[in-house]
Amino acid sequence: MAMAEQRNDKPGRPPGARGGWLAKIAPGVRKAFAKRDTPENLWVKCPDTGEMIYRPDLEAAQWVTPSGSHMRIGAQLRLRYTFDDGVYERIASPVVRDDPLKFPDDKPYGDRLKAARKATGEQDAIAIATGNIQGQPVVAIVQDFAFMGGSLGMAAGEAFIKAAHEAIARDVPFVAFTGSGGARMQEGTLSLMQMARTTLAVNEVKAAGLPFIVVMTDPTTGGVLASYAMLGDIHLAEPNALIGFAGRRVIEQGLRETLPPGFQKAEFLVERGMVDRVVARKELPAVLGSLLKTLMMGRNRLSAA
Repeated sequence: MAMAEQRNDKPGRPPGARGGWLAKIAPGVRKAFAKRDTPENLWVKCPDTGEMIYRPDLEAAQWVTPSGSHMRIGAQLRLRYTFDDGVYERIASPVVRDDPLKFPDDKPYGDRLKAARKATGEQDAIAIATGNIQGQPVVAIVQDFAFMGGSLGMAAGEAFIKAAHEAIARDVPFVAFTGSGGARMQEGTLSLMQMARTTLAVNEVKAAGLPFIVVMTDPTTGGVLASYAMLGDIHLAEPNALIGFAGRRVIEQGLRETLPPGFQKAEFLVERGMVDRVVARKELPAVLGSLLKTLMMGRNRLSAA
């Protein structure tokens, strides 16, 4: 009786509350297995099969699932996977005015920009960087679909033009990774103007005798496809990327016909000459490096002399 009273002399603490045998053997075990130390996103669902994939395995595969689905990735990962040893230098994009039209919406455009910046860590849909791909110096842009659908607005247009001019100034090729749902509706005509402005910038790169290579990622659509995405010297695409101007349903309603299977997919467009080659993500650096060295062969030889 005395022993029972001694055990319960501290109200609210049941027997064994001090940690139990596991904590006594290895004090750090309880902390290591605490719920707060377990990542909430340890498993990722494959968009094609619905299979749950262990996140570290997916990261090691550069976000390509076992089924071959090339999941969308942001600017930082794209640049790391593309440049030699993941080393590159970011180039600041020009600063433009937010919400120049004071666009009315159910959510203020300024708030949408703030949310996109917080989610992606980028100032807008296009990021610029320079580095080497298989030893060949380049200037590259990455269009991030996670930033308001990769939409083309004033900031993205200015970034593209800045990248083109950097390529000319450095005398290096220009590589564009596209991924967009089209023009940014909150900027109206100012957004549509970027289609013409970026086209002129591509013409400047080509007038300087420098290669412009486009890598289309999922999705590349709308005004981006109707401008610089289809002006490359060479067009590459990731597997199964959606590429087209308007959506399938809109086209079918307009034509009143059922479109063939795989319509607007990268593989379908290779067969029709709109895309030169479909390239898996892990193979992109090698393919880009080979193309760039070939296209720059004479120019690099002159520079060395």
